[in-house]
Amino acid sequence: MAILFTCLLNIHAAEAQRIDNISEMTVEVDSYENIHVEALDHHDLSSTFMIWVKEGVKEHYHKQHTETVYILEGEGRMKLNDEWQTVSAGDYIFIPKGTRHAVEVSSTHPMKVISMQSPRFDGKDRVFVSQK
Repeated sequence: MAILFTCLLNIHAAEAQRIDNISEMTVEVDSYENIHVEALDHHDLSSTFMIWVKEGVKEHYHKQHTETVYILEGEGRMKLNDEWQTVSAGDYIFIPKGTRHAVEVSSTHPMKVISMQSPRFDGKDRVFVSQK
């Protein structure tokens, strides 16, 4: 029984671990309107997405989620609460829960980012801020 349990643990660990070359991940620019999202991984404690943004993301916040964004390609401006900052490839942005944030893309090609959310994000914890 102990040998079977050890084998099952090893199989589970092998399925849970992987290496992907994210620089090779692409999406046809004409195949989506403004935002394209692909789930990379998830479990109860976190989820990770690859996101392409052509124009921008409206101001919103998460009541229960902390978000970390790493910009792989593109440039623009990111609003964190009331402050706009210029962002570009290589920038790492930590967004604690409750922080209002938005993005405006200024590059001629879409902004490509990795977005990591904790705990697991199911798309429901996004509260848009009304524009006056």
